[in-house]
Amino acid sequence: MKAKVSVTNLVPKGLRLAPSQVWGSLRLVPVLRDEVRGDLRFAQRSYDDDLTLVSSRGGLMDPSRMYVSYVPHGLVMSWEGRHAEAVVGTQLEKREGKALKVGPHTLRLMHRMVRREEKNRLRMLPLHLAMEGFLSMCFGGPEVAWAEYSREALSHGLDPRTEWSVPGWANPLFDEALRVFEIHERQVGVLLFHADLLLSAFIVSHPEDYRALHRTLLEDFYGELLLQYGFLDSAASLESSIDERRVSSLGELRAAVERMREDWAEFQGFMAGGLFGAEVWATSLYGAGPFHLQRFVTGLQVSEENHIGEWVSRQDGTLEYLRTYRLSAAQTRRAYLLKQLALSDWNLDRAADSLKTTRAELILRLRNAGFGYLLKDSVK
Repeated sequence: MKAKVSVTNLVPKGLRLAPSQVWGSLRLVPVLRDEVRGDLRFAQRSYDDDLTLVSSRGGLMDPSRMYVSYVPHGLVMSWEGRHAEAVVGTQLEKREGKALKVGPHTLRLMHRMVRREEKNRLRMLPLHLAMEGFLSMCFGGPEVAWAEYSREALSHGLDPRTEWSVPGWANPLFDEALRVFEIHERQVGVLLFHADLLLSAFIVSHPEDYRALHRTLLEDFYGELLLQYGFLDSAASLESSIDERRVSSLGELRAAVERMREDWAEFQGFMAGGLFGAEVWATSLYGAGPFHLQRFVTGLQVSEENHIGEWVSRQDGTLEYLRTYRLSAAQTRRAYLLKQLALSDWNLDRAADSLKTTRAELILRLRNAGFGYLLKDSVK
């Protein structure tokens, strides 16, 4: 059965933003939750292996259904009718899958990106869930034996399909920012900006869980933007002030501070407008009690910022979990080309027409994007 795909908008219902904190070219915007219901919790499960091979579906020996990456940790999601407890202690050290020794390295074999372990417990691999979905877009390749495509493309599609990313610890500023920045009492997440461009969002359901997972952001992976703009000394200074001439009492001061906070949240929400409120293509993955897990990709317009990610929402639409990855311009171009080819049934002439270009130019774009192996050498 195919997963249900829908077009929707990513709305941060139940959340608000606090004033940002700046460290060099990084800006971290705290995400706060005023109503913490306590019936959904997240905890870390660490892995110490050099490489992880995950079977999307079926057996581990089917190469067409494998995802290979460095997976430093997973998340354990637990829920109850009224209250849930964070999974702690030895349960987090559960050694799932099979570890193999390959020379000096270890390789872990695991089943599925999302796996139900108990009635009210789900293990998932954060961001890898979204990246696997992104890599699998149009993965099957041509369904019609067009003469232009190589034998390998017709037999195996885009196998293998690869992308690269940057671990958080690759930017030393990020480590310093996470260490020195204040964590608010009701903070459940953070928006990460680099040179005031939204790089990533991370949100969980409970403030205690965010505190426990705060440093795991260094182990997550990010787009190449994390290493760009290194020549910038610091992010732009964003300031707001209170007109003291309009304040004559403690009540008026309190109201002025509240308005200033609202203005901050509105502006920072505007800065994240390429994600929040944006139209996304969402794929339904799992129903977990009153919660719903989906992964998504934005519209893949080459002139706009684009993100992939996964989120958990409850039945009333409250956003309980979010993790995102900003695609680079090159990644967007590759995905956009594949999308246009698929919409044109992989017919090069039709795809060129839809892109308002020539067949020769489309072939050149495919080769420059790293998809030359799909075409026969004789195709021009």
